Amino acid sequence: MIKNLPDTQNRRKRVLWRARHRGMKEMDLMLGRYAEQNLAGMNEAQLTEFETILEVSDALLLDWLTGKSETPDDFQTVMFTQIKSQSFLTSDYKKL
Repeated sequence: MIKNLPDTQNRRKRVLWRARHRGMKEMDLMLGRYAEQNLAGMNEAQLTEFETILEVSDALLLDWLTGKSETPDDFQTVMFTQIKSQSFLTSDYKKL
């Protein structure tokens, strides 16, 4: 834990690092950008939801975000829709 920071601030720092360092560059960019723009305003429940999204594999997330695969009901949330709407990937990915 980072010393002298409140627990929520430490948690946000860890979540930001995880969002930026996924392994697949496309996901680093999409989730890292979303985290940079939204983490500061997230409450505990939203942080938990974002952490749940970060637990999903890059390949599966990429398929959901690009529409190549159907997003499961559990992930059809306001947050996931926001991430998807900020995606720089196009529907052309489905053709690959």
